[in-house]
Amino acid sequence: MTVRTFAAIDVGSYELTIKIFEFSGKNSMREIDCVSKRLDLGADTFAMGKISNEKMDELCRTLKDFSDIMKSYRVVGYKAYGTSAIRETKNTTIVQDQIAQRTGIKVETLGNSEQRFLDYKSVASKGESFRKIIEEKTAILDIGGGSIQLSLFDKDTLVSTQNLRLGVLRLQDYLNRFSVKSSQTEELINEMAMARLDTYKKLYLNNKEIRNLIVVDDYLSPWAVRRSGKDAGRTFLDRAEFLRIFEVLRGKNPAQIAAYMDISEERVPLLFISAVLIKYIAEMMGIERVWLPGVTLCDGIAYEYAEKIKMFQGEHDFEEDIIACAVNISKRYMGSRKRSEILENFTMTIFDSMKKVHGLGKRERLYLRLAAILHDCGKYISMVNIGETSFQIVMATEIIGLSQQEREIVANVVRFNHSKFVYDGQEASLDWNRESFLMVAKLTAILRLANSLDRSHKQKLKGLKAVLKENQLVLTVDTQEDITLEKGFFEANGDFFKEVFSVEPVLKQRKIF
Repeated sequence: MTVRTFAAIDVGSYELTIKIFEFSGKNSMREIDCVSKRLDLGADTFAMGKISNEKMDELCRTLKDFSDIMKSYRVVGYKAYGTSAIRETKNTTIVQDQIAQRTGIKVETLGNSEQRFLDYKSVASKGESFRKIIEEKTAILDIGGGSIQLSLFDKDTLVSTQNLRLGVLRLQDYLNRFSVKSSQTEELINEMAMARLDTYKKLYLNNKEIRNLIVVDDYLSPWAVRRSGKDAGRTFLDRAEFLRIFEVLRGKNPAQIAAYMDISEERVPLLFISAVLIKYIAEMMGIERVWLPGVTLCDGIAYEYAEKIKMFQGEHDFEEDIIACAVNISKRYMGSRKRSEILENFTMTIFDSMKKVHGLGKRERLYLRLAAILHDCGKYISMVNIGETSFQIVMATEIIGLSQQEREIVANVVRFNHSKFVYDGQEASLDWNRESFLMVAKLTAILRLANSLDRSHKQKLKGLKAVLKENQLVLTVDTQEDITLEKGFFEANGDFFKEVFSVEPVLKQRKIF
């Protein structure tokens, strides 16, 4: 039996954590050690935009200790991620280089959507409990130092996900800046939350009844897990039980809360802010049950690593959640689902038939699906500059699970589907590199060709089949309708397709009688 030891490192806004995991077989993931060190990087970043020299020194000392821990366990792989405190510094690249030079550890920066996706996977690592709860109408509340993420599920499908700047460290900074008395804390947090969440409620809840709330945080959840012992069911709290716990917190001073929760007194203000946010959101949504699974970003990092080495295969399809997110963006901007489904089918058929030529993989296939779904979302804003407005919408809208660079790839494929392809990255105001340029060119060529097959938006063509024959891609369609319009645009877009792939697209019509 192959046993792999892996280290997950979270350079968080308030704390540094390393978890050591052991993978000993299919779907077998076991945490064997966890070490945390409190380091309030977020206070510097959110207040000044940079990490102080003193905290930088402490950060590197701690990561050097983590490096020694990894050596002692003989880990075969590791991943170290920085979240909002690293992401929002003015000198992120310098910070990353300093860490690498001084500790030997490469810290990658997670975009918000990537971080939340890993947090989401960490909940999924709980297996059956996760699968059962999201079959009902469920929200995941992911509370970070800089922001919170609210994701809604219905029947195992992601309905929406939104980020709001209501993180515990950010709120704590406001409270300190305003010299808020302890008696005022709850009310001011509620007011700050209300200012953001009232708009969220109007846009996304729309009288939906959400039954369950899954909470991912570093404050209340760990306590719930310690309290539960080996009884996982005790981390599920009904509304009345959660409110009883909140009343206990409300009625005690910081020293008493620290003793009750078995935490250091310095963590109490952040725990209380987290509890107030949970209570406010649970009441806003009419939640009946709160689940505190006690997972962290490190669990999601390990889960993703296990997926990549094919030692873990969950039943939940995370790629479909990314697709669902795009579908909801398209819906918000009045996109036609029927039209995008036709375009998805055409693009996937062409992409799959061209594998030997384009050299792209599963991830690039996902980008193309997303571009097909979002191809004309800009029509909502402008019927003339569809490419540019579609680009702006995709770039301005978070798609969970995609990095900023990945979102930019999708946005450019959408843009160039409607407008002239730009070969010069400087002219396009883009940071082109050879790989991303070629990827955008190839995906654009496929999307344009697929789009021409339904140029009339009447779904005339059925049963598309694509066969690659030497230097030709033969597309055969079933229809008895007049497809003069489609043929005209097919020939026009075929020129760019041939330029990119050196393959001539040929359209053959098979009439149905």
